[in-house]
Amino acid sequence: MASAETIENNQTDSWKQYIPMFVNLFKVRVASLLLMAATGGAFMAAEGWPGWSVLILLWVTGGLSTFGASAWNEYLERDRDKEMKRTRGKRPLANGSISNPHWVPVVATLLIFIPALAVLPSNPALTFFLFAGAFIYVVLYTIVLKPRTLLNIVIGGAAGSAAVLSGSAAVGQWNQTGAVLLALLLFLWTPFHFWSLALLYREDYLKVDVPMLPGRTSPRSAAWWVMLHTVPTALTGLAMVMMPNLGWVYFVPTAVITVYLVNKNINLIKDPSAPQAKAMFMASNYYLTVLLLMIFIDSVQPYLK
Repeated sequence: MASAETIENNQTDSWKQYIPMFVNLFKVRVASLLLMAATGGAFMAAEGWPGWSVLILLWVTGGLSTFGASAWNEYLERDRDKEMKRTRGKRPLANGSISNPHWVPVVATLLIFIPALAVLPSNPALTFFLFAGAFIYVVLYTIVLKPRTLLNIVIGGAAGSAAVLSGSAAVGQWNQTGAVLLALLLFLWTPFHFWSLALLYREDYLKVDVPMLPGRTSPRSAAWWVMLHTVPTALTGLAMVMMPNLGWVYFVPTAVITVYLVNKNINLIKDPSAPQAKAMFMASNYYLTVLLLMIFIDSVQPYLK
């Protein structure tokens, strides 16, 4: 007869096995980056510390909405994901970890609608941008654009912009200049970030016949298209130092990571191979993370004196 301790350990282990499944279903790592961007929008709109109540509201509503949109994306792409090397082993709707997938759209829809409608009476602008981000990602990008046009991720990048503006909306100033600049940066950043990944998995997109730009042009041409978005992203990031809450604390690290990013893009043009594509993809993550962290640090450092 099993002891109480053994039963408890077995129950703990059974729960642990679900953690990676839900992390991948709800794309927690992607959601974390979007929440950082949304937080950046809040700091820019507040031109300083936005307050814990604003941040908690933003993290709860934005996090749930992003989880819902991500789950919808995986549900809609589950058959394609089974054919792609990048996704077939990790995503639970592709690898069979979730045997009955039809509960996913219900949960995903509730995750999008409940937080957005809950804040509608007090903050309709936040509701709008929560819905806008989910609509752009699920309907406009996943359903309409991705199977049909090379411009899919160019327009789909507006989902990241909506995340930033949800942050500024949470503060009550969704159209504040600094937040709009950060939203523009996310719009420009998303294509070269994803094209670098798509260049790394170019054969996957050719296999499933998705018109992702690196699969429909030569690797070197794709590297130049990446640069076409890297340069304006870099210039926008540097120009943001003109905002009242940012200064040298923001500018110096951002300038350093910008040089690093552009250098990786130059290397990719010289050698548009899989290792260089991976290096560029990682550089795009480092760039956005450093830029957002510097926004947080520079915005709050006057309060620490």
